[in-house]
Amino acid sequence: MKNFLLLPLLVAAGSLAVGAATTSSPAKLAATFRLAPTPDTLTVRGRITDRTTGQGLPGVTVLVKGTTTGVSTAPDGGYRLVMPTGHRVLIISSVGYVTQEHTISKEYRVLNVALQPDSRTLNEVVVTDGLAGKAAGVQITGRGEARDAAAPARKSKVSGWSGNDYVAAPRPAPGVGETYAHTQEGGFRSATKDPLSTFSIDVDAASYSNVRRFLNQGQLPPPDAVRIEEMLNYFQYDYPQPTGPEPFSVTTELAACPWNPTHQLVNVGLQGKTVATDKLPPANLVFLVDVSGSMMGDDRLPLVQAGLRLLVKELRPQDKVALVVYAGAAGLVLPPTAGNKRSEIMRAIDNLRAGGSTAGGAGLRLAYQVARDNFQKDGNNRVILATDGDFNVGEQSDDAIEHLIVQERESGVFLTVLGVGQGNYQDKKMELLADKGNGNYAYLDNLDEARRVLVRQFGGTLFTLAKDVKLQVEFNPARVREYRLIGYENRTLAAEDFNNDRKDAGEMGAGHTVTALYEVVPVGAPAAIDKLKYQQNPAETPAPASADLMTVKLRYKEPQDKTSKLFERTLRGSAVSLERASENLRFAAAVAQFGMLLRASEYRGDATWAATAKLAEEARGKDPEGYRAELVRLMKAAEGLQPPAGTYGSR
Repeated sequence: MKNFLLLPLLVAAGSLAVGAATTSSPAKLAATFRLAPTPDTLTVRGRITDRTTGQGLPGVTVLVKGTTTGVSTAPDGGYRLVMPTGHRVLIISSVGYVTQEHTISKEYRVLNVALQPDSRTLNEVVVTDGLAGKAAGVQITGRGEARDAAAPARKSKVSGWSGNDYVAAPRPAPGVGETYAHTQEGGFRSATKDPLSTFSIDVDAASYSNVRRFLNQGQLPPPDAVRIEEMLNYFQYDYPQPTGPEPFSVTTELAACPWNPTHQLVNVGLQGKTVATDKLPPANLVFLVDVSGSMMGDDRLPLVQAGLRLLVKELRPQDKVALVVYAGAAGLVLPPTAGNKRSEIMRAIDNLRAGGSTAGGAGLRLAYQVARDNFQKDGNNRVILATDGDFNVGEQSDDAIEHLIVQERESGVFLTVLGVGQGNYQDKKMELLADKGNGNYAYLDNLDEARRVLVRQFGGTLFTLAKDVKLQVEFNPARVREYRLIGYENRTLAAEDFNNDRKDAGEMGAGHTVTALYEVVPVGAPAAIDKLKYQQNPAETPAPASADLMTVKLRYKEPQDKTSKLFERTLRGSAVSLERASENLRFAAAVAQFGMLLRASEYRGDATWAATAKLAEEARGKDPEGYRAELVRLMKAAEGLQPPAGTYGSR
C-alpha cells in the first residue's frame, strides 16, 4: 500500500522501490490533491481513536483506496477528507494498529473508527516539511491538503506526522537478535608446505566500537563480534609517511611474542599518504539513510542525523551532497547540492523521521543511480549508507544484496557503511555490504564515534587512495617453521588470487593505517605440528639472522584503474625483546591479546587480563584523543565481567 505521505518522495525520485518507473507531472499531481468538490465527490469527517483507551490518535493515515488522496489525523484524532469521483473505500492505518477498510455511502458522511492495537511496525516512509514536494510545485500541509508551493503560507495547527508521537518498543538486551558472521580462528601453517599467506587489507573498525558498546553496558560481546583485525585497525600507529611513488609506506618489525615466549611476533604496517582536506578531489556524496521503523530511538536515526550534521560542516563548495531515504519505498529528498549550501543540506537532514518497513534494495539502487548521474571523473564518488542493517523488504538475502553491490561497484562509486542501533543489529549484512562495495564500515555507538569517523578521519573515511589492496607474505622455511595470521579470517585469499586483477580486495583511504600481525614459530622452537614420517622435515638449525625471514609483496590499483601495481619488501634481522620493540608493535600486540582473551582463543597462551592491560598502558605513547587510555579501561572492565573459572560460560 502506498501512503499519500510518500508523494513528495515519488515526485523527487521519479520511481518507487525496485523497477517502478511511473512518474507524474507537477500539474497532474496538484490536480490529484485539489480538494474543490466535484459533482460526484463526497466529504467525509470523523475521529480515529484507540479502542483500548478511547483516546484520539494523531498521525493516523486515512487513505482513499486506489488513489494517492489521503490525510493524516490531527492531534485529537480528527480528520476531514474529500473523496474523489468514483471512489468510496477508505483505508485506515497507523503504527501498531490493525489496518481497517470502510465503504462510505452517499448518506453516511461521518466515519468514526476505533483501531485495535497490533504489534506490526510502520509500513511507509515518513519525511516531514515537504522538501521534495516543494521541488515539484506541490506542498503537503499538516492535514494532507495540497497547495501551490509558491502560494503564501498559511498557519496550520497540525504539523503532520513526524514519528515523535510514538514510543519505540522496548529493545532486547545487547546481542539478542543481532547477527554476526561466524569465523573459524586461523591456525598455524607449515612454512615448508604452505609458505604463502595471502589476504586482503581491512581498514574497517566497526568491531572495536561494537565491542566497546557491549563492555560499556556491562556485558561481554559474542565471540563472533570480535574481529581482531578491526580492533587493531581502529587505532592509528606511528608509521612513516610514504616517500616513493606508492600511495602508502610499508613497515615490518620482528620481536618476541608476549603470550608465548618461544614464539615471535611480526608486525606489518601500512601508512596511507596524508592529504590535506583542501587538496582532496571534489566529492560526490549521496547520503542513503534508513528511515524505517527499526531506526526509532536515540541511538539510531537521531545519532545518524547528528553525525551527518558534523560531516556537512567539513564540506567544501566543490563538494556535492544528495540525500536518499528508504523505508516502505525509496525516495530522493535532496537533489545534489553544493557543499557550501549547508542550510539546505542541514534542513533536509533535520526533517528525517523514522517510520516504515525496510526496502534496502530499492534505496541502494536509487542512491547508486543518483551518484552515477552526478559522477565526478577525477573526484570521489561515494554512497554513505546509514542503517541498522535490518533489511526486510526487497533484496533481503545476503546473495541478492551481494549481487546488487558487486554490479554497482563497477561504476566507480564506492560505499561507506555506518551502522547504528542494538538488539536487531545486523552486523553480518553490514560487513558484507562494505566488503563488496569497495568501501569501509564503521559502527557508531555514540556521537564521539561519529565525529571520529566523519570529521577526524574525513579523508580516510571518504577518499580512497588505493583499491583492491592485497598482501602476500612468503616465509623462509630456513628461519620460520610455522606461522599464524592473527585475525583477517574472512579476508584470506587463495595464493593465485594475488595476481588476479579481477579479484576484489580492500580499499585504503587517505591517512589510514593498516596493521597485520603474524605469530611465528622459529626454526628450533617446539612445533605445533608433529614431525613428518615420510617427507623431509624442516631444518632443526635456523638460518642466520642475516637471511630473509620473509618477503612482503603488495598489489594495489589506483582508484579508477583496472590494472594493479606491484612492489615488495623483505624482513631480515633477529627478533628483539618485547621491551625493546616499538610502541607500534607493543600496542598492537596488546590489542591482539585483548581480542584473543575476549574470543577465548585456543592460541592465547600465557595471556592474562592484567598483563594485557599493563602492556597497553606502557605502549600508549601519544594519545591526544584518549582512545588508547579508553582501551586500557575496557580491558579492566572486561576482566571484571569474566565468570569464575570452571563455571558455565567462562572464557
